[in-house]
Amino acid sequence: MTSFTLQFKSHVKGNGADLVGIASIDRFKELGANRNPASIFPEVRSVIVIGKRIVRGAIRGVEEGTSFDLYDMYGRNWLNNRNLAMTTFKAGEFLEDNGWEAVPLPNLPPQTPPMGIAVREGQPAPNIMLDLDDAAVRAGLGEIGYCGLFLSPEFGPRQRFQMILTDANLDPDPILTAPVCPGCREHASFCILGAISPAAEQTLSICGKDMVVAGIDHARCNSCKNGATPNRMHPFGHADRIAAICTRSCIAFLEETDAIQNTFHNAFRKRSPWGIIDEHRVL
Repeated sequence: MTSFTLQFKSHVKGNGADLVGIASIDRFKELGANRNPASIFPEVRSVIVIGKRIVRGAIRGVEEGTSFDLYDMYGRNWLNNRNLAMTTFKAGEFLEDNGWEAVPLPNLPPQTPPMGIAVREGQPAPNIMLDLDDAAVRAGLGEIGYCGLFLSPEFGPRQRFQMILTDANLDPDPILTAPVCPGCREHASFCILGAISPAAEQTLSICGKDMVVAGIDHARCNSCKNGATPNRMHPFGHADRIAAICTRSCIAFLEETDAIQNTFHNAFRKRSPWGIIDEHRVL
């Protein structure tokens, strides 16, 4: 790894990042123009994915069913819009201080359709929405789990991502080959609404990495009262499921099976999980 890449990663982690992955732009070559980073920055050489953990305690109030605002603030809004945004901005400053352009990108729902018209012939319409979970796999940070969410070997599903596109030629990280989740189909039982379907599972292949992903009924996720919340950015965006019963059960499972590196003195799940099936039935 070149000294500049090492300096860059050290700078980013020194400014609060827990995860930093780098992919060369050629890893995105099979993506269409409406999903490709090069449509936003044609001169891009490196795609940088920056991650910051969701502290486990931010999910505690949802796990107990007693305080949902803690996760909303510390696990989502402030983490995305303040802490991670500042880390990403500082990473961009480092690149631009060294003469390389840095295009920072937030994690907006990739399901959002175009909202404008193409300004040049053959160019996709704005706005281009990149899939940051897909990019994080290409940057070597982890995998898409059976539950359809990104899993890192450090934190499982507990992280948020932002991205930088740069014309700097940074050293790419290797694709993660070892699986994070040791027992994929276990996750189908974690959703009490039946939104995780083994019958509709498919194999997702990204940069030669094959991942078995269950079919997800996102309409059911949008109506889930067990910690999931509808996407606030766009109605077509998938629900935020990180604090939902399915993902909280995933966190407990990954910790119990020693599948992730961020460990604790006490187990995440200490009591039977609660669940609201509908407005009249509670587990």
